[in-house]
Amino acid sequence: LERQHDLARRLLPEGCGGVLAFELAGGREAGRTFTEALQVALLAPSLGDVKTLAMHPASTSHAAVPPEDLAAAGVTEGLVRVAVGIEHPEDLWQDFTRALDKV
Repeated sequence: LERQHDLARRLLPEGCGGVLAFELAGGREAGRTFTEALQVALLAPSLGDVKTLAMHPASTSHAAVPPEDLAAAGVTEGLVRVAVGIEHPEDLWQDFTRALDKV
């Protein structure tokens, strides 16, 4: 992860956008539980808006893809992608904490 951060700093010296991805232990069920528990961030099929959007590919865009094909494509069953919007950071922090508590 640190190597990727260093690379991003070199390629984007003025800063980078608010899109991130993280892996939840617990796979597909954890990803679905997390995204369904969000109240501020919206579950969305795309990541372009001023609102914070979350996507769990294994239960949305890639739901019909077998686990071995997901893994081959680098999409794990617990992967969640988030595009951070303009909401207050504390509201997002509380939203993500609440959703993680359900996982």
